[in-house]
Parts: sequence; structure tokens; C-alpha cells
Amino acid sequence: MKIFIRLMIFLFLLGSILAGTYIYAFSPYMILSPQSENSSNEFLLTKPLVINFTKPIDTKYYKDNIKIVPETPMKAVINDELNQITITPKLNWKVNTQYSVIIPEGRAKNFMQISSQLFKFKTVDYPKVIEATPKNGEKDVRLDIEDPIIVKFDKSTEGFFVDFRLSPKVEVSYQNNEEKNQFNILPKDSLQEGVLYSVEVFIKPKESPDTAYVKIYETSFTTLPPKPKTWSQDLNERVEQAKTFTQARIMAGKYIDVNLATQIMTIFENGKIINSFLISSGKRGMDTPKGEHQIYNKHPRPWSKKYGLYMPNWMAITSDGKFGIHELPEWPGGYKEGQNHLGIPVSHGCMRLGVGPAETVYNWAEIGTPVLVY
Repeated sequence: MKIFIRLMIFLFLLGSILAGTYIYAFSPYMILSPQSENSSNEFLLTKPLVINFTKPIDTKYYKDNIKIVPETPMKAVINDELNQITITPKLNWKVNTQYSVIIPEGRAKNFMQISSQLFKFKTVDYPKVIEATPKNGEKDVRLDIEDPIIVKFDKSTEGFFVDFRLSPKVEVSYQNNEEKNQFNILPKDSLQEGVLYSVEVFIKPKESPDTAYVKIYETSFTTLPPKPKTWSQDLNERVEQAKTFTQARIMAGKYIDVNLATQIMTIFENGKIINSFLISSGKRGMDTPKGEHQIYNKHPRPWSKKYGLYMPNWMAITSDGKFGIHELPEWPGGYKEGQNHLGIPVSHGCMRLGVGPAETVYNWAEIGTPVLVY
């Protein structure tokens, strides 16, 4: 009797162990690729869906019985070892779509039952535009190879065709900077002046050549208006015109730009305009020297023996110190040259600036800063 009881206990324990091994060692009995809807990897549009079984299956339970939601025309192939089913969509998976894979209840070749399973996966989404230059609504835009239209995406556009369209229509050339996930775009022909342009971004999967392009982004900007044929007689308006229309002639570092015709000084840094100011340059016969100069020396308040005047915020532009940039001259008693002379060539060759602008330029410019006078 004891032997019988011991035998029954042994058989019970053995059955439990075997059952546990089958349930846990082979559970889940099938493995789907991708395995989880929470996977960070997005499923590519033509990637086949692979169902791996841990044991050979009885194919009659699975042939033509697997369902995909949303319904998708597909082709299912079972391998020779009967442990893998490969499902390929006939027209590719749809972009940014959540799919459910319903695998019916079936049996393995060893007649063990396999429970029904539900798996989910999500297909890859379109790249999204996260930044564009010029900014939407920006005005007075001037495009150049160093200042192109820039469209930046949140991820690589590999696997997609991207199309950029300008309206009014202009053919564009573009460069894909894959490291930065951005495109640099330039029109092949000059844009019209003072015109509102829109930039539309279209995209479609390379794996689905018959799919129509989808618009994913739109921005707009207005180009720089035509230069004025005559500069404004209002000096304040003239300064604003200079800020808009003066173009940098040196693209690296700081430099001072002086237009004697308009009596405007503009300061630039790395090709970007910082500010513009009215000046008073040399009168006829005592002209300010044109050409390429530089800042040779600086002094906050030097005394001119020749003229008996203080020259605040002095910056020499010639090596002999005869010509320079400075604030309106000042007598020892404190009287200052009139602000109303700014915008009119009345000096003896130097370039005068108003009180605030002179200090700004003095503090901004460094020894060696180029000065272009024309």
C-alpha cells in the first residue's frame, strides 16, 4: 500500500513538473516580431510580420485563419519546419497605423493545444517638421547660399521622398544634411522683391511609390522690398532704410560699413546687421578717405591740439591718426557740436557719431576691426 501511495505521489509530481515545463518553458507558445505594441521601434511599411512557434504546428488550424485588423490583403507562408509563419502585406502597411494580429486557437504537431493570441504593432509615422527658417510670417527676407531656407525634422527622412514647393512657383535646389535631420533649400532663380512666398513640405514613403504625397507642413515669408530709388530726406527714416537694405560685404567677424552717400554707418557681425547710425563725414575738400581701413587705436576722451577740442570715444582708422571715428566734438567748457549736423558732411575728414551711438560703436569695436568706407 505504501509503495502504491508513493508511486501515485511520484506520478502526480512528475505530471506537475511536465505540465509546468510545458506552460512556462513554451509560453507564449508563439512569438511575434515585433513582440509588443509598446516597442520603441516603429514597424517599417514593407517589413514582413513573422510569427515564431516554439514547436512545429498543425497547419490546418492556421492556414488562412489569421486575421489582421484593420483588414489588410496579405500573403501567409509557413516554413518547412512548421514553426514559423511569415505574413507579407500585398500593398504595404499603412503609415502611422495601429494593427492587431489575431491568431486562432490551434494545436501543435504533438497535439498539445495552443491558445488564441492577440498581438499589436504600430507602423512608422511620417517625420515631422520641428523648425523652419525663415520663421513663419518673417518679413524683409533675403535668401543666399549662407542664408537658405532651412527645414528641420524630428527624425531622419530616410525611407521617405520629401518634396518642397514654393508658391509663387519657383524651382528649388536642396541639400540633405542627414546628421542634423534638416534640408537646406534655395530657389534656382531670384525671388521677386516684396512678395509673400509660401513653402509647403510634402512627403510619401519610398516603399509605396504609388502613394500620393501628403502635405505635412506650411510656412510663409515676405521677401525684401525693392530698394528705394531715393533715400528719405527724413534722417530717422533713412536710418531705418539703411537697416533694411545695407548688405554685408564681410561675412566673418565684426566690421564697420560707412556709406558716404547716405551718411550712414552700419555695424555687422558675421554677416548680420547689428545697427545703423547717422554720421557726419568730411565736407568737400576735406573728404573722409574711401577704401579699406581698420581701427588702429582707441581712447575714451582724447584732446585734439590741432582743433582745441575733445574727441570723445575716439577710434583712429588710419595709422597716422589723422582720420577716425568719434563722438560729436566738445569744447573745454562743455559745449558740444550740434546734433543737427548729423547726416550732413561738415567735418574735417573724421566721421562723427551722436552721443549714444558713438559710445555703442566704441564699446563694440575692437582694435583691428575692419572699416569699409565708400
